[in-house]
Amino acid sequence: MKNPQATGHLSALVTILIWGTTFISTKVLLVAFQPVEILFIRFVLGLIALIVVCPHRLKGTTPRQELTFAAAGLCGVCLYYLLENIALTYTLASNVGVILSVAPFFTAILSHVVFKGAEKLRPSFFGGFVLAMAGIALISFNGSALSLNPMGDLLALLAALVWACYSILTKKISGYGYSTLITTRRVFCYGIAFMIPAMFLFDVRWELSALAQPVYLLNLVFLGLGASALCFVTWNTAVKLLGPVRTSVYIYMSPVITVVTSALILHEPVTPLAAGGMALTLAGLFLSEGRPLRPRAKAGQS
Repeated sequence: MKNPQATGHLSALVTILIWGTTFISTKVLLVAFQPVEILFIRFVLGLIALIVVCPHRLKGTTPRQELTFAAAGLCGVCLYYLLENIALTYTLASNVGVILSVAPFFTAILSHVVFKGAEKLRPSFFGGFVLAMAGIALISFNGSALSLNPMGDLLALLAALVWACYSILTKKISGYGYSTLITTRRVFCYGIAFMIPAMFLFDVRWELSALAQPVYLLNLVFLGLGASALCFVTWNTAVKLLGPVRTSVYIYMSPVITVVTSALILHEPVTPLAAGGMALTLAGLFLSEGRPLRPRAKAGQS
């Protein structure tokens, strides 16, 4: 790998470009499926794709490593999406969009604690966070009144914290020396296993006749192969190469991509407030990434 930093940034960018468009597929699928059905099917499809691409077994793991894989599956595959979906039933989508964007802040704090300050947090990161959050708020609320719902907003905040935990766990997994494809596949297995009991809470009926309609089938394939299999591999690769903090700031771009794709595909107008929010968000991203989070010098190094 000639330039791991460039590869890491490209991987994070590809991930967010795809994740920023998934709302369109989800919106189409919600006509025929429950959120937990979409979630389960997309990750099963993603797991099948990863098995086809990389059929090799993961051997020689320790119980401690398996526990880390299980925790990553619980956080990144199961809990994050369930909390997000439940939050959307209590509060506005705009609230959820803004609150989830706090994930990079949580990631930075957790990374600083777990990795003993290996990634030094600079003022530029926090300045970028403030700018990006202001921009995301403009995009999400877009002139509408702020409406708080304690239960829904708290669940969204918890989802952001859970994703931060997933990013930290992904960094730990990257240090085990296994292929990212194989470790992502193992994480998916655990995530799906945790998802099965959760489905009983949502009274899933499994009306799969809708799969006969190409529009639903193709959107599920996109979510399974693109947004799940491909994107989790590219995101995990970015975390491995850049670290969890520098990768997580790409989350700021997601609302920007959503606005652009809404305009291009759904022909939704881009208001001046949204345009200003996009500019602020991108400025926050560049400020956060502007100066690398350099590892602290080890003893004996200058």
